[in-house]
Amino acid sequence: MRVTIYAVGRLKAGPERELAARYVDRFSKTGAAQGLSFTRIIELPESRASNAATRKREEYAALQKQLPADSIVVALDERGRTPDSNEFAGMLGKWCDAGRRDLAITIGGADGHDPQLLEQADVVISFGKMTWPNQIVRILLAEQLYRASTILAGHPYHRN
Repeated sequence: MRVTIYAVGRLKAGPERELAARYVDRFSKTGAAQGLSFTRIIELPESRASNAATRKREEYAALQKQLPADSIVVALDERGRTPDSNEFAGMLGKWCDAGRRDLAITIGGADGHDPQLLEQADVVISFGKMTWPNQIVRILLAEQLYRASTILAGHPYHRN
C-alpha cells in the first residue's frame, strides 16, 4: 500500500524537517517488508483568504485535487479518535491486507480541516486534545508510521 502525507503548509529547513525526514526514512525501510511503501510528502499552499471558513474550504479543494481516487483517507484532527500505537498499526495492517492501493494521510492548515473532508475521511485521528503546530504533527505522524511498521514486523522498537 502506498502511503502519502498531504500537508497544508510548507515545512522550512531546520531540525523539525530533519527529524520528520529521519522517521520517514526509517518507515520507508521497515514498512516495505510489511507491504507499506512511503511515496512522499505533498505540501499544499495555505489559503490566503480573510476568514477561517473560506481558508478551510479552499485548502479542502486543493487537497481533493491531489488525493488518489479510491484512496483510504485518514484526516488528522484534534476532534478525532485517539487510537494507541497498536491500534494504529492494526489499521494499517488491515488496510494493507485488504489490498488497498493508496493511503492518504492529511494534515490541515492552521485552521484545521474543512468539515467536508472530515465527513469523507475513512477515519479521523487525533494526537490528543491539545493543539499542535504543523511541524510537530509531521514529526508525530512520521514517528507513528515508523512505530506501526515495527509493530507489524514484531520488532522490539515498540514496547508495551
